[in-house]
Amino acid sequence: MEGTALGLSLAFLFGFGPAFFALVQTGIHRGFWPAAFLAFGIMLNDAAIISVMVLGATKALEDFENYKIIGMLGGLLLIIIGLVNYKRSTDLKPESSRVVKQTPHKVVFVAKGFLLNLANPFVWIFWLGIVVGITARFAANAENVFIFFSGTLAVVFLTDLLKSFMAARMKTYLSGKFLIVVNKIAGIALVGFGIFLIIRSFIVL
Repeated sequence: MEGTALGLSLAFLFGFGPAFFALVQTGIHRGFWPAAFLAFGIMLNDAAIISVMVLGATKALEDFENYKIIGMLGGLLLIIIGLVNYKRSTDLKPESSRVVKQTPHKVVFVAKGFLLNLANPFVWIFWLGIVVGITARFAANAENVFIFFSGTLAVVFLTDLLKSFMAARMKTYLSGKFLIVVNKIAGIALVGFGIFLIIRSFIVL
């Protein structure tokens, strides 16, 4: 129950970061399944980060210089993705009147979700704080810790699937001009997050 509660908190209180905009944009442009695979990649990265934290490999983030490097690289990656999204065009003409663009392989979306989450050092910092608190709460009992985070990740993943489904359903009611606006908003948001990460990485927490 505690893991489920944390998952719901993450979904609704911290659910509007770079991953949220990527999920919505992918759902609108590519449909539900590509967005679902993107969400799966995000969940895989969360699981990997939690595993690393639980195993105690957190020393890299304790060094401020390492944190700056991670923040700068992550920020630059988000800025690049944001600029690509900002310049992206939208075509909603009937399939018969245009050349159908091939949808990338599902692995591409999984990798994008994984890397998008990996590039955000605040995800690492956030999970570090949660892992430290939870392992202390359960006296480092491996089974209880596993159950807790399994519940957390399951809820976060399900809410991401809901976001993907809703975004995909919205496509039917949206015009091409509106989708271009969505591209630009998503692009600006990602660039903004990237700049924020770079600036924040130079500020001592």
